[in-house]
Amino acid sequence: MIQVTSHMRIVVAVEPVDFRNGIDGLARVCKEVLKADRFAGWLFVFRSRRGTAIKALYYDGQGFYLVQNQLSSGLRRSLGTGAHVSGFPRGCLVPLA
Repeated sequence: MIQVTSHMRIVVAVEPVDFRNGIDGLARVCKEVLKADRFAGWLFVFRSRRGTAIKALYYDGQGFYLVQNQLSSGLRRSLGTGAHVSGFPRGCLVPLA
């Protein structure tokens, strides 16, 4: 189970990713595209191209968790570079490009 704490960093990728990617593919995106340490205990959130699903990747020190959720109505609005979403601190939304 993923326990989100108040000091955990959450990185939300603004650009969609290929949802055929599993743990290895998303970990590679974290390392090569986001330039982030995938073993740091951060929660990485990705969205599908159509905005109908999200995937979350988390490393707990022993292994990776990969969670996928289908959204019944899709994302309400597209996130752009520099977007701010209520509840997230500024700077946590990271564009993939």
